[in-house]
Amino acid sequence: MSTTAQPRPKGVAAAATAGPAKPKDPRYLALRNFAISISVFNIFGYTLLGFEQPWLWPIIAVLTAYACEICFELISAWAQRRAPRFRGNGVRGVYEFLLPAHITALAVNMLTYGNNQLLPVFFGVVVGVGGKHALQAPIAGRMRHFMNPSNFGITMSLLCFGSWFSIAPPYEFTENANTYFRVMIPLIIATAGTVINALLTKRTPLIVGWLGAFAIQAFIRHWIWHVALFSALGVMTGVAFVLFTNYMISDPGTTPMKGRAQFVFGSSVAFVYGILMVFNVVYTLFFATTIVCGLRGLGWWAAHLIKRARQADATGAESSGGTAAQPQQSQVGAVAA
Repeated sequence: MSTTAQPRPKGVAAAATAGPAKPKDPRYLALRNFAISISVFNIFGYTLLGFEQPWLWPIIAVLTAYACEICFELISAWAQRRAPRFRGNGVRGVYEFLLPAHITALAVNMLTYGNNQLLPVFFGVVVGVGGKHALQAPIAGRMRHFMNPSNFGITMSLLCFGSWFSIAPPYEFTENANTYFRVMIPLIIATAGTVINALLTKRTPLIVGWLGAFAIQAFIRHWIWHVALFSALGVMTGVAFVLFTNYMISDPGTTPMKGRAQFVFGSSVAFVYGILMVFNVVYTLFFATTIVCGLRGLGWWAAHLIKRARQADATGAESSGGTAAQPQQSQVGAVAA
């Protein structure tokens, strides 16, 4: 039996040749939406809400982050003998490459306050961007950074300049808003962040673990150390906490991928927060996240070194076994002769 191929219409042939449309990268979509959200919030903050940092500082912070990101990437590419990641895709490649630096710069400037001193903000941006290249661990078969850039930059600025530098006062996020908009601002931020984290970054288990453990540690501190429950839980109602929950702790580049590991990560940050609060440590949200990210990086390094040591032992055992087998074979040959 023979068959004759029927000619296809031109549109069908073109569609078959083109194949299915390539799905968009969810990581890029998440970074793009994060960058747009924080940029819009900064614009509203300086024009409507009451941000108290100088209006020129976010521009300086962003330009500084761009320059540092490109310089550090060139150094890393030279050291690792590879092409820089922003090359090869034109303007679009540079734009995608600079999105994390854009987010880091605006976050560091927005969440800190240094009066008229730019140095701590500049320092935080440089450390946050540089930490991506300096603090890496072998994760899932390749070297990746494990410190949340924005959080790490803020933490180091607070440690180095803490006597006259602090986090941004929470009231500035709603200072010039009336009662209605003071309620709507955290709801809008929470809604936008929930959509991004649920649909793009897939960090819902992390946020659930973080919020649940945060409430648990508040009740524990209330029962054991008689901390006012309203004060312990009231933190969760502020705009700063909502921003931290949806745009800081859920960073997809420095948090686990699997749901159970995400839940443990979020819960760990909450319980470390509770421990630090017992010892009256200030700026606890940022320090707790830095500690957990650092422990996670150390854990990856420990797992890598243990695995390499086991592989070395197995290789040594195989080589010693092969060496011992050679004399036995020669003895058998002599007997046969």
